[in-house]
Amino acid sequence: MLAKRAVSLALHTRITARAFSSTLVSRDAGLATPKVNYEEKYAEKLQRRAQEQGKSVEQLRAELKEQERQRRLQKLKEESIKSSGMSESPLPAKSSAEPSSAASKPSASASSRKDSSPVKPLSSIFNLDKILETPHTSDQISVLWRAYHGSRSGGTGRGYLCAALPVETYEKMLDVAIKYPRFVIPVPRENAQVEEGSKEPAYEFYLMEWGFHGSPPEPPTSGDLFAQSKPSGNPQTSTILFTPLQEYKLRTSFATPYLVVTHYTDLAKTHGLVLLRGEITPSAAASSPSVGASDDGGRFMLSQQDAQLLAIHVQRFYLWNEGSGERAALLKAFHESPAEFKWEELLKHTDFSA
Repeated sequence: MLAKRAVSLALHTRITARAFSSTLVSRDAGLATPKVNYEEKYAEKLQRRAQEQGKSVEQLRAELKEQERQRRLQKLKEESIKSSGMSESPLPAKSSAEPSSAASKPSASASSRKDSSPVKPLSSIFNLDKILETPHTSDQISVLWRAYHGSRSGGTGRGYLCAALPVETYEKMLDVAIKYPRFVIPVPRENAQVEEGSKEPAYEFYLMEWGFHGSPPEPPTSGDLFAQSKPSGNPQTSTILFTPLQEYKLRTSFATPYLVVTHYTDLAKTHGLVLLRGEITPSAAASSPSVGASDDGGRFMLSQQDAQLLAIHVQRFYLWNEGSGERAALLKAFHESPAEFKWEELLKHTDFSA
């Protein structure tokens, strides 16, 4: 829970990228035991691996860091789901579209990845073989995607977000995100503690971080098991992590994201769709629930409404079009000229009541 005073203190530093990446002092700093400098120890291996993949050491280090963070988050989710009795196994999606069997449970072999990506494969959620076996339109796939997520959490859909984006919309946002992968989003907090007599609204700020995980292969269009695979024409799969700014400042890379949004691009080339899936972290997986998490009975770190608000702001700041010039300027300033970034201006573009 962030009070107005905490928000002012957090943003008085002008929220530079350097401040986000600062490290915390170790609890054991006073002990005499020497620390191993892993940066130096594995520098040569990192350099060699980066050269093999055609990347810089900084890019490789960032990818490895995010992969570990995603794996840790997934493990926490699995433990929380196991303890709460929640199930993630897909159910048949009932909808007006005829081919509802496409959302039936996929085979066990399809639910595990054979590469190093930390993203749960789409085939573990959707039975892609069924979708391709019987022709499905983009509209039918969208209906199935929404129906499946609406059936989660006992039919309430709580804990999940979903949407189907036109591939053109996603590619526009992706181009901007590659240049500007971080930003901060304020979420109103009506029940936060503020200074006595203050009439100013309180906000909780969330750090959002894009991650990019390569292009998934195009689904096979023929039944030939020995058909030679071709380079994928799909755009990159991406994730967005939303972490409370205060949580991130305290725990840096060990902070638990409260919301993880994944853009699945497996069907971009074949159906012109990018499937969005948002997963709200169960409350057992993080240190303390968000101020706005009460409407979900404390089961999740973030309320459904706040999660939707964060997802909406992704498009508001990353989908540039006519009329978005001021929002684009804020995003650019956050990265290119932090000293000129004004959080007061940011509030103007995130307050829907204004």
